[in-house]
Amino acid sequence: MLKVPVIGMLIQKIAVARFCRTLSTLISSGVPILDGLEITAKTAGNAVIEDSVMAVRKSVEEGKTLSGPLKDTKVFPAMVVQMIHVGEQTGALDQMLAKIAEFYEDEVDTAVAGLVKLLEPLMIVILGAIIGTIVAAMYLPLYTILGSIG
Repeated sequence: MLKVPVIGMLIQKIAVARFCRTLSTLISSGVPILDGLEITAKTAGNAVIEDSVMAVRKSVEEGKTLSGPLKDTKVFPAMVVQMIHVGEQTGALDQMLAKIAEFYEDEVDTAVAGLVKLLEPLMIVILGAIIGTIVAAMYLPLYTILGSIG
């Protein structure tokens, strides 16, 4: 689903926002980073993201930073990786993750609003075709009966 042109981008943004929001909440609550990554992977809602987060967790367990393995997964956008790197360097990872989550939640809202605006004309055309078919189905027998009478 992540490779579908419009929907894939939306799904990726939703997954990134969910990942950042969940991990931010867990870290700010005092949950260790390894446990937080495991919980976040399970709540990802996407198998590709879950596998990527578990790979990141394994790398962090080996002593690497969080941003390095995230960059290697190619699932998370470069901006997210850079902001997480800055959060690690400044010691405010939970706050940085919360900012990323807010940004991506706004992006998702904007993208969904745009998709809804694109779907409105399509729905009008589809409903018009359905109503036209119903009207034709009702009046076509009348025309054939009137044609056979006259």
